[in-house]
Amino acid sequence: MNYGKKGAKKRAAELTSKSTVIKKKLHVTFFKALLVLFFAVVILGGSTAFGVWKGIIDSAPSIDELDATPTGYQTIVLDDEGNKISTLVASGSNRKYVTIDQIPQDLQDAFVALEDMRFYEHNGIDLQGIIRAGVHGITSGKFNQGASTITQQLLKNTVLSEVWAGEESFIDKVVRKLQEQYMAVQLEKQVDKSWILENYLNAINLGQNTLGVAVASERYFGKPVSELTLSECAVIAAITQNPSSLNPISYPENNAKRREKTLNDMLEQGYITQEEYDEAMADDVYERIQLINIVTGEEVVNTYFIDELTDQVIKDLVEQKGYTETQAYKALYQGGLTIYSTQSTEIQRIADEEVANMDNYPEDPKISFSYRLSIKKADGTVKHYSEQTMLSYYQKLKGKSYNINFSSQEAAQEAIDQYKADIMEEGDEILGGGETVTFTIQP
Repeated sequence: MNYGKKGAKKRAAELTSKSTVIKKKLHVTFFKALLVLFFAVVILGGSTAFGVWKGIIDSAPSIDELDATPTGYQTIVLDDEGNKISTLVASGSNRKYVTIDQIPQDLQDAFVALEDMRFYEHNGIDLQGIIRAGVHGITSGKFNQGASTITQQLLKNTVLSEVWAGEESFIDKVVRKLQEQYMAVQLEKQVDKSWILENYLNAINLGQNTLGVAVASERYFGKPVSELTLSECAVIAAITQNPSSLNPISYPENNAKRREKTLNDMLEQGYITQEEYDEAMADDVYERIQLINIVTGEEVVNTYFIDELTDQVIKDLVEQKGYTETQAYKALYQGGLTIYSTQSTEIQRIADEEVANMDNYPEDPKISFSYRLSIKKADGTVKHYSEQTMLSYYQKLKGKSYNINFSSQEAAQEAIDQYKADIMEEGDEILGGGETVTFTIQP
């Protein structure tokens, strides 16, 4: 390096030469242009993102018009003394509503501890939960941890399940999740936490065709939800993540693992003491559930009386109230009605015993049946079938000699299965609770 006088002059000349000045200007201009372009991209990208986000939010159901309360309730039939003799229920309507004061504090705490530990603190979105789930997904490569709050789950179950019934693509899921989060924040501005928790606990799917904690308590433990113990509360809360594989009747081992996590979470978060935890863990709850399941199965009553009763109620709703057949069906099987009937359970029991007494019949009696089938067609209409429509159907195909008396119950069931296969078309769906059959010995 030349630090002499001549070297300094030469360097100064180079710095002030025309070509050097032009190069400097070009560099400055280039970086200015690059900076402008960067900010333009940021502004354009931000504007586009905002436009997309606003479009997604604008297409969400209006928070002022939506109803986040669960719909679809079971109808019960009472005998002449006020005893329940039957439950009429369609898919998505096996629900009884209970208020928050009827739900044990342990059950409320179990769901909060397991599903949304910051439920009482967040505004509808749990940012910590979202970050935790994101970090877990990035580090493990498995995005399998949920970050939905109880508020979001309520909206998903009661509002967005209809809007996004056909959700399939990743984009659909992202859009639905953004709408869900936005609506959760808006809903929490309008109602309190106890309202959200009450409706959530009445809306959730808890397996075995039960919706809400009231019906689940009766199904699994044979008693009102208000009487559940801590151990039983943990069982029900454990079902929520996967109502099929965590069903305590079919998969008690799976439920037991999740139940233990529920109790651990409750202990760690201060909802229960160590003594309460130990007592709940020592409870042989699953043996009790299996015993209740046997009793529940034995109590199911299907009679000609109930079949005729449902036909008459639907007919009355159509003729006297002006309902369509579909509206009448929904009212009967999803409307939460109480039907006071003239059925005498004691007389029915005596009649059933005599009808089933083989001493009252000649040798090799025939088996017949009462059959009810309700099918939702691909176009949304509902059609009803019975043993009489089956008889007419096959008499047209096979002749008037065809009858529905069979040599055994197995043969009768095979004929029913064949009839069902023959009449159902692509896209048809058997409504939940819409198929019943009662076999009888023919005199």
